Amino acid sequence: MAYDVYGVRGLYTSLSDGWTYLNAHDCPQVPERVASAVARSFRVASAVVQPEPGAGSHARGGVGAPEAHALLSDAKAAVADLVGASQDRVVLGPSLQSLYAALRAAMRPMFRHGSTMVLNNVDRPELTAALGRAEADVRWAQADLGTGELPAWQFKELIGGTVRLVSIPAAHPLLGNVVPVAEIVDYVRELSRAWVVVDASVYAAYRPVTFDEWGADVVAVDVKELGGPEIAALVFRDEAMFGRMEALGLDVAGGGKLAQRVSPGLAGGVSAAVEHYASLADVTPKGRSTRRSRLLASMAETRSYLNGLRDDLHTFLSTLPAVHIVGLSGEAADGALADRVPRLTFGVMGVPSSTVYQRLFANGIIATETPMSPLLVDMGAPELGGAVTVSLGPFNTAADVDQLIRTVASLA
Repeated sequence: MAYDVYGVRGLYTSLSDGWTYLNAHDCPQVPERVASAVARSFRVASAVVQPEPGAGSHARGGVGAPEAHALLSDAKAAVADLVGASQDRVVLGPSLQSLYAALRAAMRPMFRHGSTMVLNNVDRPELTAALGRAEADVRWAQADLGTGELPAWQFKELIGGTVRLVSIPAAHPLLGNVVPVAEIVDYVRELSRAWVVVDASVYAAYRPVTFDEWGADVVAVDVKELGGPEIAALVFRDEAMFGRMEALGLDVAGGGKLAQRVSPGLAGGVSAAVEHYASLADVTPKGRSTRRSRLLASMAETRSYLNGLRDDLHTFLSTLPAVHIVGLSGEAADGALADRVPRLTFGVMGVPSSTVYQRLFANGIIATETPMSPLLVDMGAPELGGAVTVSLGPFNTAADVDQLIRTVASLA
């Protein structure tokens, strides 16, 4: 197998502190190459780029410009490789919340009287709130309360000619459910001309993303989810979309209309984060070796490895009679075949979540007490006495899963 997890662990110096990190959903570990790249970028951001002796088609432009310009350009190119797009369609921002708010504001000319948007209760609440302030009526897509899945069929009833924007995530950040993005997009295309915005942040940490396979209009990525710097990006289907938006600042050209200020020092770590995922597995891509092709090959191996750990995690936790995995345990979820990334939320019946969390911490395991979103409340998480969320990173091993199971078994 091409995936060498112990070689991957060596890329994270933070793992030498002895803790077992199962909290990728809350605080992903930062690879050493990302930390080093950010440190270097802060040092050189204000320096002037050295001119290249040649002036061919691949020569670096911007003579006399600070290195910061090149760092931002490199970050856009890295995000483009991550999702399978071109650099000119990428807009950077300090966070997804600010980018979603900017998108909503820039789309103001499209929200005429009687316009609607379709949101859902699976997306991160802060992103939903950022979009929900638009001058448009809101229709809600609802997750299945037994499994946490977001069924695609309901969009056939929600979408109509007045809909201008549809927002969905590619995966739930705490339950791990993968959303049928392509199927939802097909319904939207059939019934309206609305833009579909997909938050791929959780999904991209575990699986390769190919923009064209989803057919979405905008793909959003929070690089922090990959263990990168606090930089986010929106990637648009084509540059013509910018022509329909209102400029938010002095820049009225292309993606500049969204007017987001980004730290060049932080942006310098974006390329390193994408390169890190492109080199997790020692595989030789077919055809010409580019960062995109290496990323696809590497993430395919990473997905296979982490899916194996995910299956063990689900299987062994499910054998503990007092453990309830939200969206997997119980009659309502019985027989469900939901596709999931390796994240889950569970509770131990009769044991408060704070006690579960403290027991895990006492045994060297870093997880989180689950914040109670409206969806998790409706799914009955508070009735368990609260819940704990665990999620895997590319450095986790079968021994980490075993340690978690033994610790939870001491309570259950």
